[in-house]
Amino acid sequence: MSDRLPPEVQALLDQRSAARAARDWTTADALRDRLGELGWEPIDGPRGSRARPRLPVSPAPELVSLLDEPASLATSVLLIADEHGDDLARFLAGMAAHRPPDIGWELLVVGNSPSYDLDAVLSAAGQAATILPSGERLGWADAANLGLRRARGAVVAMVDTSLEPTGDWLTPLLAAFDDATVGIAGPWGVSSTNGREFAEAPPGAVDAVEAYCLAVRRDALRAAGGGFDHRFRFYRNADLDLSFAVRAAGWRAIRTEPLPLARHEHRGYASLPERERDRLSRRNFYRFLKHWGDRRDLLIHPAPRPGPRQSRDERD
Repeated sequence: MSDRLPPEVQALLDQRSAARAARDWTTADALRDRLGELGWEPIDGPRGSRARPRLPVSPAPELVSLLDEPASLATSVLLIADEHGDDLARFLAGMAAHRPPDIGWELLVVGNSPSYDLDAVLSAAGQAATILPSGERLGWADAANLGLRRARGAVVAMVDTSLEPTGDWLTPLLAAFDDATVGIAGPWGVSSTNGREFAEAPPGAVDAVEAYCLAVRRDALRAAGGGFDHRFRFYRNADLDLSFAVRAAGWRAIRTEPLPLARHEHRGYASLPERERDRLSRRNFYRFLKHWGDRRDLLIHPAPRPGPRQSRDERD
């Protein structure tokens, strides 16, 4: 990443690394704030500081958030395009072959500095879409939020390009929102008894919906803060965090019955070395626990808390 940084940003990073090495936290914090003003977020590690672009607080007019406006469509389908253009082409081909009824929907594609010609992929698929360019490569949450804040639908359905439509998946997904208490839904969901270990859950109420296919009601998204915590640079466990935020705002999470979506290799996961994806996953889970680790009231089926330890004589 560093070879793509503007010279001013790289200079500030070098100064920040030196300040951190000298344990001059006041200077390091001031340099962090300066980087933020320039639209960059420092990422600190034992070998120094790196940076990634942040989704701007004051974006260009064509990227200003629409989230506070009333919905003008039934739904928005949101995809993120960065790597693996063949996966995107496969998803679009499935959509074309099994086009949902004309219920008033749009396709949004976040062009997260893709490594391929996004216009060519969309043109070859014959798919009309609104492309939201990021300029620089954003972290996963910022890329998702770029799409969420431009969506016009009453429900926004985020779909990973590792999926392939094999039928009309959108209509039955939207049916989950006929229940006015449902804020978030999808065909894959998980639950936990302790908030630390999550397992696949059957259709029905769940603790969280997985981001392979995650649909969220516009009103629930607003109530939950408008999107994902931008610090989730990697996708794993960001769905837990958003699901709990939606549920903490008073909405329900539902796993639907299986939808006609074939799952292929999730290359956002498989393309990383095992050690790196485990590190990123753990870091994200710690962030989730920091937000929600003490909210056992949000678990649908919490296990009883262990009672006080008994003495050996009492147990006998």
